[in-house]
Amino acid sequence: MQAPRILKGSNSATVDVENSLPSEDGEAMRKTGSDRELAGERRWFAIYTTCRHEKKVAYHLAMREIEHFLPIYRAQHKWKDGSRVVVDLPLFPGYVFVRIDARKRVDVLEVPGVVSMIGTGSRPVALPDLEVETLRLGLDPMKVEPHPLLTVGQQVRIKSGTLAGLEGIVIRKKSGFRVVLTLSLLMQSIAIEVNGDDVELMDAPSSSTETTYQEKYKQNANNTAVENSLQI
Repeated sequence: MQAPRILKGSNSATVDVENSLPSEDGEAMRKTGSDRELAGERRWFAIYTTCRHEKKVAYHLAMREIEHFLPIYRAQHKWKDGSRVVVDLPLFPGYVFVRIDARKRVDVLEVPGVVSMIGTGSRPVALPDLEVETLRLGLDPMKVEPHPLLTVGQQVRIKSGTLAGLEGIVIRKKSGFRVVLTLSLLMQSIAIEVNGDDVELMDAPSSSTETTYQEKYKQNANNTAVENSLQI
């Protein structure tokens, strides 16, 4: 390897960086070319925290002036004495979102309570900006709650309001309709209260599904007819 060449100026000497020996850090940056794809712009990433440390992590991020987002929801909690209080709980237990340049992820990983950044292998994977920004601006802590992960169901798109454009699965509760939104990278879902008029169907049931429904209907009808005939 060629030794660094000294370029002499009027009052000082400078090192020719192009021919200098690479440092370990520099070599590492060359090897992780994936960083270049995310470098130069701030993106949203998910960080995994130690159990029940989401709020503490958010506090430390704020102290370090690192932009972050901790979604919360409000729920009633009953104490041992029977009293009830409203508490703010993390919407995605174990996760906090940060908006950083990927090259500065070490600053995040050094925060007390942070376990890792969500990604593939050693590379963090950025979340869709639209999803995080929409959640940050449109969530009402009183109308949202965690929901078990769903992978099947009726696909709908929210067509009006601050959450317009987000897609999810519709479910029915006593109080009305709710749409389950899933962040695939986190394998987490949340249920948001909506009006039936605020969603639109994305895709109708397939013909094979309709056929299955029809066959079950006919089979049930035939069974009922047989039972009636036996009673007679």
